[in-house]
Amino acid sequence: MEYLEFELPIKELEEQLQKCKVIGEESEVDVTETCSQIEKKLADAQKDIYKNLTPWQRVQLSRHPNRPYTLDYINAICGDSFLELHGDRNVKDDKAMVGGLGKIGDQSFMFIGQQKGYNTKTRQYRNFGMANPEGYRKALRLMKSAEKFGIPVVTFIDTPGAYPGLEAEERGQGEAIARNILEMSRLKVPIIAIVIGEGASGGALGIGVGDKVLMLENAWYSVISPENCSSILWRSWEYKEQAAEALKLTASDAKKIKVVDEIVKEPLGGAHRDRTKTFETVSNRILKTYEALKNLSPKDLVSQRMEKYENMGVFKG
Repeated sequence: MEYLEFELPIKELEEQLQKCKVIGEESEVDVTETCSQIEKKLADAQKDIYKNLTPWQRVQLSRHPNRPYTLDYINAICGDSFLELHGDRNVKDDKAMVGGLGKIGDQSFMFIGQQKGYNTKTRQYRNFGMANPEGYRKALRLMKSAEKFGIPVVTFIDTPGAYPGLEAEERGQGEAIARNILEMSRLKVPIIAIVIGEGASGGALGIGVGDKVLMLENAWYSVISPENCSSILWRSWEYKEQAAEALKLTASDAKKIKVVDEIVKEPLGGAHRDRTKTFETVSNRILKTYEALKNLSPKDLVSQRMEKYENMGVFKG
């Protein structure tokens, strides 16, 4: 298990607890009381640290190297029923955007999401979760296929942003994202979007329009990352913590301004601390959300979706 800087007190107590148990196993000394005291201190430290996280600390948790990614969720939720589909039928298959058909119980879904890598090799292979235009066009192709066969769509959002390279701009990055937003707004099947990690900029919006938008407790959702915001406003990354505070990017902030509809509770310490519980929670929330949407007619779905996004924001005439 890797620990973030603010988690070091927890790491020290967990190491003490492990050493205490080893001593108890290797000797005849009764260490039950000592272990109990350390366990109590550990529980108190975890509660104190994780219940008072700053926006920047939540950003760090959303990027934790052990945090589950899109395919982890899909494979855990669907098991062997998931069939990945490839390519945008135009340029190539973007490895940063994955999608395909899968089932939760007896209900089929079209799953789509950004996929990050686990090490240097796979991060390069997945382009660090930053999709090119063909990734968004692949996502749109899958959504239109789902619409054709009446299959609901589930999207997993986890990206530091759409790929900003020259080639991506030449192939129409902005147009691809704008096209997805337009087409998703009028798709005639239920769309459930879930922010599972980083939800940055247009890269997130390209698969982020939904009838219901859910957000994991330690994810973040914003027009720009704290580092890039800091570099623009202060010409330095040193003010990323202040930027994270000002951007109002946490799940509670997003819920307050109605950018997301529901917050999905994570296990204490983050989704990576108890993956099985996290997958189960997300799976149940998808089914519960779909149950509330499945009886709406295509006309009502589109009408309510459009009304939802039209009512976002505050303005003065």
